[in-house]
Amino acid sequence: MNLASIPSPSTGVIELGPIPLRGYAFCIIIGVFVAVWFGNKRWIARGGKAGTVADIAVWAVPFGLVGGRLYHVITDYQLYFSEGENWVDAFKIWEGGLGIWGAIAFGAVGAWIGCRRRGIPLPAWADALAPGIAFAQAIGRWGNWFNQELYGKPTDLPWAVEISEGANRVAGTYHPTFLYESLWCIGVALLVIWADRRFTLGHGRAFALYVAAYCAGRAWIEYMRVDEAHHILGLRLNVWTAIIVLVLAVVYIVVSTKLRPGREEIVEPDRDATPGKDADAKDAEQDADAKKDPLSKDEPGESGKDLTAESTEAAAEKG
Repeated sequence: MNLASIPSPSTGVIELGPIPLRGYAFCIIIGVFVAVWFGNKRWIARGGKAGTVADIAVWAVPFGLVGGRLYHVITDYQLYFSEGENWVDAFKIWEGGLGIWGAIAFGAVGAWIGCRRRGIPLPAWADALAPGIAFAQAIGRWGNWFNQELYGKPTDLPWAVEISEGANRVAGTYHPTFLYESLWCIGVALLVIWADRRFTLGHGRAFALYVAAYCAGRAWIEYMRVDEAHHILGLRLNVWTAIIVLVLAVVYIVVSTKLRPGREEIVEPDRDATPGKDADAKDAEQDADAKKDPLSKDEPGESGKDLTAESTEAAAEKG
């Protein structure tokens, strides 16, 4: 018998007057704002311009949402395309179901497009945003609490989450894996911030550290979940994904450190200068050099004086 537990909300919808706002969507939106806000502060500290992170996020966020949804639908296709299910539900993103692996992969594609348009190195932008993404995930995981989903095995621990009877779920108290992952993501964000200050990470290594640290936690948290999932060699698909991505992130950190040590000195080119201004500045510099040159045609100098003297002497001898 539980003496204490975390109650689940009776509804996943927050009523804002006549506008219904789903708790899951609300958490995602707040997380995006936090990621952009914190990423902007870090970008400015790296020498970038205010607003650049938001401009690139305009590309990254939509790509990330599409990628996250695609990963979820593909890996859990039976929820939408098996007998008795409605495939239209695959488009109801507000009901939950975003795969972080697809969100990061597709989000990176969107960020790459945005960075190319601004002439910015993607690794530097990713490094600035890495802790903010972890904070966003920590907030976004509470959307699962609103939907009463992605909980762990049954438990009578004081911090167990109460789950009510519903579709595909049995009433009881379970491990709040959403809470575990939320706290883990906060720890990941703090780890990246500390390591970035301590070791001056650059060229995508802060982002790679975030990926590696998140995957380490996701692997054991995923193992605790009891919702339906595909298994490979006895392990859930997402556990294998976390292990593989973790290894790739560590390899990137090691190789990148050897090939490109240190940190980028310039993360964003100066966009204030225009070709016309550059040409005017160059002409002014050439004029200044010409005035300083003793052999310039505008100021003859010693050679000019010698020629004048020789002409005068020749005229005198002739006369």
